[in-house]
Amino acid sequence: MILAMSDNKKILVGKIVAPQGIRGDVRVQTYTTTPDDLKKMSILSDKFTGPDFKFIRRLNPNSDVIIAHINGIDDRDSAEQLRNTELFVMRDTLPELRNDEYYQTDLIGFGVMRAGAIIGRIECFHNFGGGDIIELDNGEMLSFIGADVNIQNKVVMVK
Repeated sequence: MILAMSDNKKILVGKIVAPQGIRGDVRVQTYTTTPDDLKKMSILSDKFTGPDFKFIRRLNPNSDVIIAHINGIDDRDSAEQLRNTELFVMRDTLPELRNDEYYQTDLIGFGVMRAGAIIGRIECFHNFGGGDIIELDNGEMLSFIGADVNIQNKVVMVK
């Protein structure tokens, strides 16, 4: 599951994973800091536009899955057709960050350094449930956990 795209104007924030109930609601796996962030975002996809997406509720307090409704999707069969639909926001609509913060998409293209040597450039990020993974341009995958990011020098140092 890719968490950042090489086209960093659109940011992947979630994916429809299943229908929910019989009225056309859908379950959305969120990739944001908190699932409630989707309440404030103008969601885009190749199947519908932002105003059509309505956040309903979190599946449960500890889950990063939400229930949403999309205008015009009013039954389970229609909701099933949206399974695996990726949800995006435009990069320029995200909040400004403090100096010590960054969005992962901003790290695409950064050099990755281990033991003082550049071992590749960041191609994208993945998360398969065990933490963020960096995929390099040479195909190597590394854990992002514990990495140090130097924004000024455009380098990420890994262990």
